[in-house]
Amino acid sequence: MTGPTGVGKSSFAVELAERVGGEILGADAFQIYACLPILTSQPAAGLQSRVPHHLIGVVSSTESCDAARYAAMAHAKISEVVARGVVPILVGGTGLYLKALTHGLADLPPVDPELRARISEMDLATALAQLGEADADAPGLIDCRNPVRVRRALEIVFSSGRPLAQSRETWGSARGEFSGLVLVRDRDELRRRIEENVDAMLRGGAIEEVRESTDIGPAACRAIGFAQIQAFLCGESSWDECRSAIISATWRYAKRQLTWCRNQFNFSSINLTATPDPIEAATTILAPPSP
Repeated sequence: MTGPTGVGKSSFAVELAERVGGEILGADAFQIYACLPILTSQPAAGLQSRVPHHLIGVVSSTESCDAARYAAMAHAKISEVVARGVVPILVGGTGLYLKALTHGLADLPPVDPELRARISEMDLATALAQLGEADADAPGLIDCRNPVRVRRALEIVFSSGRPLAQSRETWGSARGEFSGLVLVRDRDELRRRIEENVDAMLRGGAIEEVRESTDIGPAACRAIGFAQIQAFLCGESSWDECRSAIISATWRYAKRQLTWCRNQFNFSSINLTATPDPIEAATTILAPPSP
């Protein structure tokens, strides 16, 4: 189960798990870290007490977790859950993690240490300019504000000699049997929920969480809101500017998630704004076909 941030995946997943007798496996690139539970909107303790949750807060904040590592962890956990006769329900908004799990990773060339080192020394503007020169369409496929994404895209284009879009198409065939669901809401409602979630997160201790995060690696600290709150704590922005920046970044991320879901998955969708009984609709969609 996937969908944009703010749509309500966590609470919906718990209700669905209770209905079908399932356990939840996280599929979120930042909730997987054992830090910043408030900032990354890890499922609340009340939700986790109702249904067992896995792959949430299990990786040290000083480590790095990529799609390959996640897929290996998820496959192992799925096997464990299924062996107990329980339904595994994967829930999260990191489309690359879910795609790596269901189809394997793209067949990309091995890392060239010299190329990676050269690209890592580029500032964001230089890397983005070179990416645009090498592949004019590539900047439109990534978050151009994220230096890590830009440098990785440049590395893929340089290493493969192919456009980024073509490299992304080289997924393996589907692995195993997965039924998928995309949760959506009407645009205005989703935007309102994102604003409410950001306000609740800021009031709920995210500022203190970031202030006290002294042992955190370069991967975990890329969570939306971390840099904005750090800027506020350093006096570089006001409270209102910090709040606005987090809402804007979250909204941009939600739109990218929706685009990924449309282009990478053929899952059925449920509009939580318009569907009278979404849990019933979900159980119908995900039910195995009759023999």
